Amino acid sequence: MLVRAGAAVTTSLPGLRRLWRGGGSGAAACFPLGRALLALRGAEAAIFLQGLLTNDVTRLVAGDAVAAAALPRALYAHALNVQGRCLYDLILYRLHESPEEEPHILLECDSGVLDAIQKHLKLYKIRRKVNITPCLDLSLWAVVPGERAGDIASSLAKRADQALILTPDPRTEVMGWRLITNKGANLSEIIPGSHIGNIQDYHRHRYKQGIPEGVKDLPPGVALPLESNLAYMNGISFTKGCYIGQELTARTHHMGVIRKRLLPVHFSAPLPEDSIPEGAEIFTESGKSAGKFRAGGGELGIALLRLANINEPLCLNIAGDKVKLTASIPEWWPKTTSK
Repeated sequence: MLVRAGAAVTTSLPGLRRLWRGGGSGAAACFPLGRALLALRGAEAAIFLQGLLTNDVTRLVAGDAVAAAALPRALYAHALNVQGRCLYDLILYRLHESPEEEPHILLECDSGVLDAIQKHLKLYKIRRKVNITPCLDLSLWAVVPGERAGDIASSLAKRADQALILTPDPRTEVMGWRLITNKGANLSEIIPGSHIGNIQDYHRHRYKQGIPEGVKDLPPGVALPLESNLAYMNGISFTKGCYIGQELTARTHHMGVIRKRLLPVHFSAPLPEDSIPEGAEIFTESGKSAGKFRAGGGELGIALLRLANINEPLCLNIAGDKVKLTASIPEWWPKTTSK
């Protein structure tokens, strides 16, 4: 069944067109993502996820028939452990068309933790009326408008009925759109003029914008949600009921002090491939620890840094050599925040 993206597809992308520098002559670059999809279907699917995830999943089913068009098509969220640390970064997609239909939700996750997240969900499922199955017949794409794109938002909205899901990325507009199709679907029919992009360009774009995705950027049991900018990426509700890991997260939020955050970093020289250990220490010029490197490619990366040090000269030790790096505040971050 084909599903329209509905009201969720209305957005403006001037910031994305300004920030994307991926090249290509098409109206959009489509990047094949190696992330996995799980289907959760059943009367209690949303309520079940509500107790496990940071965001308010009931928004996918709440309301009456009049408000059906206003239901979000996608939500970003994390699953946390009992200590309040990130286990899995997820994007949820609504497949049901109205609150009257049986809830049908797709869950996007890092393919490397597909088995682990299935076990995690089944551990808490108990007698909930929800079926959990992997979707091996679907393909997931990131769609990023090119430099010469016109009104790409309007163009994509008109073609939403040719895809299972075609919706703006719920994290931030600078990440473009998420597209889910059946395997083997013709992308040129769904998005005329588009081209298939190099996945490394997608990751470079993510790193440039400081967007974490997957277990390398968000090590399970290590990363903290607010330090990982979950609130900035629309991935958490501070008004919903209890969920696993809420206590530490809520306390940190209400204290209002976040001393470290994930930030994009730019290196003075391209990084050697696979030669930087996970969590490698980043130092200030005086030798003081400023944070830890998470992941990167070429001269771009993402790192967890102390905000007090981000304007200082920083360096990373690689095989005895010091590689200089600079950190920056992404343009898409809230302008009024300094913490």
